[in-house]
Amino acid sequence: MSQDLSREAYWKANLRLLAICLGIWFFVSFVLGILLAAPLNNIHLGGYPLGFWFAQQGSIYTFIVLIFVYAWRMNVLDRKFNVDEE
Repeated sequence: MSQDLSREAYWKANLRLLAICLGIWFFVSFVLGILLAAPLNNIHLGGYPLGFWFAQQGSIYTFIVLIFVYAWRMNVLDRKFNVDEE
């Protein structure tokens, strides 16, 4: 029974982490890159409008960072719930 509770807790933690990562990615790529692009274009980053930068570069950089954060946090969760591969 406790193993079932541990599996359920591990799965909930995994889904919570996944939801947070997807929420951040959605916010940066859709909200900042599309919905708020016009107001952000009044600010310039490296000579380019910030809305354009988020749409073209920022969402990609954010996605790459999220991949590494997800892998790191999953390793922490794996060790916490004793399902790591090491």
